[in-house]
Amino acid sequence: MIPFSDADVRNPTLPVVTLALIGISCLVFLYELQIGGFGILTGGGSIDINVFFFKWGFIPEELTTGEAITGLRTRLNVLSIETPLPTWTTLFTSMFIHGGFFHLAGNMMFLFVFGDNMEHRLGRVKFLGFYLITGVAAALSQLAIDPHSQTPLVGASGAISGVLGAYLLTYPFNRVKALIIFYIITVVELRAVWLLGGWFVWQLIQGVMSLGLSDSVSVAFFAHIGGFVAGLILIAAYRLVIREPVLPFNRRRPPWDNWYRAGRHRD
Repeated sequence: MIPFSDADVRNPTLPVVTLALIGISCLVFLYELQIGGFGILTGGGSIDINVFFFKWGFIPEELTTGEAITGLRTRLNVLSIETPLPTWTTLFTSMFIHGGFFHLAGNMMFLFVFGDNMEHRLGRVKFLGFYLITGVAAALSQLAIDPHSQTPLVGASGAISGVLGAYLLTYPFNRVKALIIFYIITVVELRAVWLLGGWFVWQLIQGVMSLGLSDSVSVAFFAHIGGFVAGLILIAAYRLVIREPVLPFNRRRPPWDNWYRAGRHRD
């Protein structure tokens, strides 16, 4: 299921931060193509792209032990994968790296659909801070599940999951159009509460099924879960600070309810 439009929100301002985040991720992917070849489009590529992932992706064991992994052993020699910056900076750099075209395209589509509304709601600076914080929270959630993993964590999924959590709490009744590709190709329109709630439940199921299999599972489900929960918590705290109700309500009443109230008023 691929969302491509939300029908109920029209923002008067250009989502500068959202577009910039998408642009940076696309530029980084073009660089990945240059060093890894066209194999990166399908998740493959040369040894050079693996070195790039190890240098700039987030490796849980580096943060757990406080020691950087500096060498990648191949059949012929040991390649340097030492990150030029402090290893903790990979918590941020990893958000802009993707392991293939469909990985990039899926993430950017979610960010495009849901990010602009949250940017408009929070403001540009606060939205950027929110995005980075939830991305870090997502990476740390994956670390908590597998603290000694040496597999690089890459992708914007964790930060975008935070945006989804915030959107669910802010615009739960918005209608979202999504493309479904499953034997047939069709378009459905669902309330955000059903689409994003179902997405989160699916991440939970997949995450539980992946426990103990982190070395053979290519998707960091607990990063998605952690980012989503962080987004919920942050936006709830923000609404409390600005003295808004944490849980929104649907102001739209069914026609029969309006008719009933109108009739009662005439009495």
